[in-house]
Amino acid sequence: MSLLSLSRVRLLGTSLLSLGMGSATLGGVTLASAQAQAAPLHFYAAPALSPDGHSLASLDNIEAVGTAEAAPASLVIRTLPDGHVTTVALPCKDCAPSSPSWSPDGTRLAFIIRHKNTQNREILSVTADGKTVTSLMKFTGSLQDLRYGPKGGLAVLAIANARRDPGALQAGAPETGEIDATEDEQRIATIEKDGLHWQSPDGLYVYEYDWLPDSTPAFIGTAAPGNGDAHWWSAHLSRFADSKEQVLYTHPLSQQIGLPLVSPDGRSVSFVAGLMSDFGFFGGDALQLDLSRPKAAPVNLTRTLKATVTGLSWCQGRLIASTIAGPMTVMRSIDDKPPLMASADGLLSDGGGEPRLTCAGDQSVVIRQSFTSPPEIWTGRLGAWQQLTHSNDGQTVPYTASSVSWVSDGFKVQGWHLAPRSRPAAMTRNGKVPMITIIHGGPSSAVTPRFLRPTGDAAVLLDAGYDLFLPNPRGSYGQGEAFTMANRRDFGHGDLRDIQRGIDALEKTAPIDENRLGVTGYSYGGYMTMWIVTQTNRFKAAAAGGGIANWQSYYGQNGIDAWMPPFFGATVYDDPAIYAHSSPMTFIKQVRTPTFIYVGANDVECPPAQSLEFYHALRALGIPTSLVIYPGEGHGMRGHDHASDAQKRMLAWFSRYLNGSASGKNGAN
Repeated sequence: MSLLSLSRVRLLGTSLLSLGMGSATLGGVTLASAQAQAAPLHFYAAPALSPDGHSLASLDNIEAVGTAEAAPASLVIRTLPDGHVTTVALPCKDCAPSSPSWSPDGTRLAFIIRHKNTQNREILSVTADGKTVTSLMKFTGSLQDLRYGPKGGLAVLAIANARRDPGALQAGAPETGEIDATEDEQRIATIEKDGLHWQSPDGLYVYEYDWLPDSTPAFIGTAAPGNGDAHWWSAHLSRFADSKEQVLYTHPLSQQIGLPLVSPDGRSVSFVAGLMSDFGFFGGDALQLDLSRPKAAPVNLTRTLKATVTGLSWCQGRLIASTIAGPMTVMRSIDDKPPLMASADGLLSDGGGEPRLTCAGDQSVVIRQSFTSPPEIWTGRLGAWQQLTHSNDGQTVPYTASSVSWVSDGFKVQGWHLAPRSRPAAMTRNGKVPMITIIHGGPSSAVTPRFLRPTGDAAVLLDAGYDLFLPNPRGSYGQGEAFTMANRRDFGHGDLRDIQRGIDALEKTAPIDENRLGVTGYSYGGYMTMWIVTQTNRFKAAAAGGGIANWQSYYGQNGIDAWMPPFFGATVYDDPAIYAHSSPMTFIKQVRTPTFIYVGANDVECPPAQSLEFYHALRALGIPTSLVIYPGEGHGMRGHDHASDAQKRMLAWFSRYLNGSASGKNGAN
């Protein structure tokens, strides 16, 4: 469901906390982030190592303060180990590059560009020195996941004449005409001189793939028939070649699969399997399937691991799992050879919010960061990385961050406490300070120690003087698959106990004002916010983004209902009681907390009807509330003006009900 991760678009992702603005008005006072006053931040994504380990391509983005819209990323090639930089000259000013991939001989880098605000894509190739760019083909529709094969072929996932960008997080197409009459269909295609040659059959939506080292194009991938947004939770593992499919593995109801990775010798495929909330937010155990035995069952390589696998790589001739292990990032070998391991108390990733390792031969690359250390690229052998970039040298942060842990119902639960180094004097009362709990999306996700964007909600809340509590309750990644599955058929109950006990524990060590607690979240975090105010009056103000008020009505309103049976154990038609058990509307008359609500008008995952239902009830009950539905937005605020507006309203809401200083504007009762 993505009930979107605050660690993945993410910290705190594109859901709530990456909403951008340079300053905000709080009770008539303009607050400019202390981070925002520093030099612009550099972010890195999609690192790609050449096979010889001598060149590194990445997408580099500079977040300049005060700009209305972020500029497209630059495609940069760095030589190793000296780090010499060449920025590839693109054929259009506003086109956005993506999916860099090196040829097997390392002489060329292929990539995709998208022309701004259109479905026009183009595949380009550039020489290793970054100087000579060649167009390979143009395409109308969606292109993603461009990959060279071991023999030099080039493949891509393509949707011809796509109605919209793929993925349930995107704004949905208008629901008019005959519903479900046509569906976008994503297929594997190889790129030939005469255009695309389809390698997966018509009627399937392919989500991911990896090349097999065959002499003819062949692939292992995940796929499902029908609606691509809705059916990923039933996707199976298959072999594809020449528009034909051979199904290799179908997972059980309570498990999804992702990240297929073929071994260098082509004898096996590894993948991640577990209870996952959404495509792209992968986490679980690492499984391996022997391709030489047609009827073999996959072997779980990490069954006893008290961590969550979020990435797989072949590195230094070993199969390496990237994992979240409580507050740590741990890269570990998962074969039967002597252990190979590297760890860090920050985040090691490919630019996203989950641990991920990029390798080529004996060389690897990670983007290293933490709450208090900005992202930089590090390269070298596993665990012996050396810092390559220094673009963010001199960046400082006006807050502290610490990992906290506590025990709840026998689980050891982990979370994060962020506190401003200084705050307005009026925020401290009797030696106590207000705190806002931010609940991540998912629920199968986690808050990882990712550097806060200077214009995001978290930085602005810290600037305003609030402490932040970012818990990873049961249902989250980081403690193994049993912990992730611990809120199955129990949404809102056990995870709320975990959150409450985390606040109790934090209040014993930090000067938190029990009478000035706020709560917010987006997606699953928005649902939890709606749920919490029906269960307790402990929080004095709430802000719910893209939430869910009624699981029973939601089942028939959202565009991705296939995610729900794995989490609830049945459809709503077979077991309506289990859905009512966790629905805020079941307990709506218990609400006393002033609640601000906002959502995108075209949200497929958490439709605005859910926010409307909750808002209508609070209005009828006389609870202070405000609802804003933002036109054209999907699951998360991507438009700068909408993001800024939502952030200002949220800040004013918390200021009014936690500090008594807002003016009561923005439609509050």
